[in-house]
Amino acid sequence: MRQTQIGSSGLEAGSLGFGCWRFLGHDLSHAETLIETALDLGMTLIDTADIYGFGDAGFGAAEALLGEVLAADPARRGRMVLASKGGIIPPVPYNSSRAYLIEACEASLTRLGVEQIDLYQIHRPDLLTPWEEVAGALDTLIADGKIGYAGVSNFTVAQTRALQAHLGARIVSTQPEFSALHLQPLEDGTLDWCQETGATPIVWSPLAGGRLGEGYTPQADDPGRLAELHETLDRLAALYDAQRSDVALAFLLKHPARPIVLLGTQRPERLRAARNALAIPLTRQQWYSILETSRGEPMP
Repeated sequence: MRQTQIGSSGLEAGSLGFGCWRFLGHDLSHAETLIETALDLGMTLIDTADIYGFGDAGFGAAEALLGEVLAADPARRGRMVLASKGGIIPPVPYNSSRAYLIEACEASLTRLGVEQIDLYQIHRPDLLTPWEEVAGALDTLIADGKIGYAGVSNFTVAQTRALQAHLGARIVSTQPEFSALHLQPLEDGTLDWCQETGATPIVWSPLAGGRLGEGYTPQADDPGRLAELHETLDRLAALYDAQRSDVALAFLLKHPARPIVLLGTQRPERLRAARNALAIPLTRQQWYSILETSRGEPMP
């Protein structure tokens, strides 16, 4: 699989990664199969967060299950780039104070059963903590060896720059929602900032919560352009003997910011099938046709 360097970190991961936001409720055997399948396919970025599992499964459940998978075969740790996030604590909802972030990271390390998290990202911006305090927490975690590198998630470009102004380390990643249906990172400067600084966009919800997958029928509360977007993706999929979801992923992977695209499927066969996206050489015209359909208007 094509490898992508994560910002200035020196870490490399496959351009498709495995996201653990639905990594819940499995027995250990199935959880091991999912992680092993991802790693064998070259999906070496394994992304989780302390909040994944909140609700019936309990805060930290996804990290705890991943920790069991790592404990079952410690060699897996060396095969992955391990990423986690902190800063959300329901019902607060956000806390990026120095004390809390350090406490949250240490709790994640315990659940995961590891000494260091390769990439630790602030999950969402806390509007009540000064950026210099957030930066101080991250710099301390790096200095103490508890995290390797720092990133952000769901931040605006202005918020990211404000944090970077106080941070000794470089921000190596940002994690936005991005799909052929959700174009905000193309329009709000996020992907431009990534190319400006060399940071890596790590994309979540690349299939718009399944709405760009096979068999999905547009619902009354879906954007009106979804049916037309399905038609465009299906037309291109037929040209490449591929699936709609393959083309939707290829649309993201073609962007020059070199995103890492996270897959949240809990089915090993779907992880294997997603590799087809890497072999789809969308032309410039085809890529823009997807963009124009999603926007509902031609490029100016």
